[in-house]
Amino acid sequence: MELDDFKSAWQSLDQRLQLDNSLKLLELRERKLDKARGSLRPLFWGQVLQILFGILFILLASLLWMSKPAHASSIVAGVMVQAYGVLTIVTAGIVLGQVGNIDYSQPVLVIQKQLLHARTLYVRSGMIAGLPWWFLWVAVVQTLAGLRDVDLLVTAPAFVWSGYGIGIAGLLATGWFHRWARRPQRAEFGRKMDDSLSGRSLRNARAQLDELQRFERG
Repeated sequence: MELDDFKSAWQSLDQRLQLDNSLKLLELRERKLDKARGSLRPLFWGQVLQILFGILFILLASLLWMSKPAHASSIVAGVMVQAYGVLTIVTAGIVLGQVGNIDYSQPVLVIQKQLLHARTLYVRSGMIAGLPWWFLWVAVVQTLAGLRDVDLLVTAPAFVWSGYGIGIAGLLATGWFHRWARRPQRAEFGRKMDDSLSGRSLRNARAQLDELQRFERG
């Protein structure tokens, strides 16, 4: 075989190998991105449920307004219940918007950044939906009592004030624990706690992207 023929055959083989590797990488990318999208479906439906959950509180507050409450404490409790419903709906909607705006045609690093932003919003949404329950349950009971024209602050003041007191103490304890867990000497524990807060859907999607990134680099 002439030298030129040998070089031509070698170049042709090299091009075919490069094309084969590119096709395999493209196939892997599509498979991993499909799995990442699929991993986020439970998160999507979870946020839809949070929206429905928030609607229930708005409806409860609406029933109170239709009953024309006469007690100031019942009105304040109703405002708290309605505000909670609105906030849970808004935060869930923001998370859904971010998840829906993830552009899977972008490079993996860009998708990872978009997913990280969705994770941050998801954690905040969960905190807004969960932390107020330290004291919101008292407001819910007051609202239900207000529907029967009962002012719990008058009929059961110890119950109301102790409930809110426990709620404030719980929030403070939660804040202290949050800071304690993120001290440098407990970095590993803090990381595990953050992972637990981020939800399985986001962790699975991130794992698919991390694996794809390692393959592209390696």
